[in-house]
Amino acid sequence: MRGPKSVDVKLKLPGVEIAGSWEPNDAERRAAWELYVELITRVSVVPLRADEGLLREALSSLYSLFGTTRDVLRRHGPEIAEPKRNGQYNFGYLAVAMLNYGVRPLLAQWHPLLEDWEHRRPADRSRRDHEHAWPQVDELRTALRDARRILTSYADLLATACGVPNLLEAVPTADR
Repeated sequence: MRGPKSVDVKLKLPGVEIAGSWEPNDAERRAAWELYVELITRVSVVPLRADEGLLREALSSLYSLFGTTRDVLRRHGPEIAEPKRNGQYNFGYLAVAMLNYGVRPLLAQWHPLLEDWEHRRPADRSRRDHEHAWPQVDELRTALRDARRILTSYADLLATACGVPNLLEAVPTADR
């Protein structure tokens, strides 16, 4: 797999900023490609318009990134997390940091709040109508947009490491 020898890393996550360089090896590029494909085909980076989908589905999609990332880390083994010289980053560190700083705080805050609201849904109201009536719906949509920006930056980093063009250009840009 082709890609640049070195990739500049600049990710601003809630609570931490990651800046430096990454010299991905072939195993890291393969792992980066797998995770890149997962990211760009999910609500995590594909915009969810106000009249589309359910917020629960967006949160579930973000939650599934934990399992997907664990699978990628296990499948590619320690080679993708080996310490690099001069404090350079490796795929393992970048993947775990993205989950723990970019996704986990959002899920920890919003999953239980939305779940509480969902349990109050009257039997004669659709899930969608009930969710749209939630007083915090706009706040969660804003939080999802913020997370999308972070994950899009991460996806861009992975694409660069793999030496591929930004495939998100194939996605409508209304909410990006």
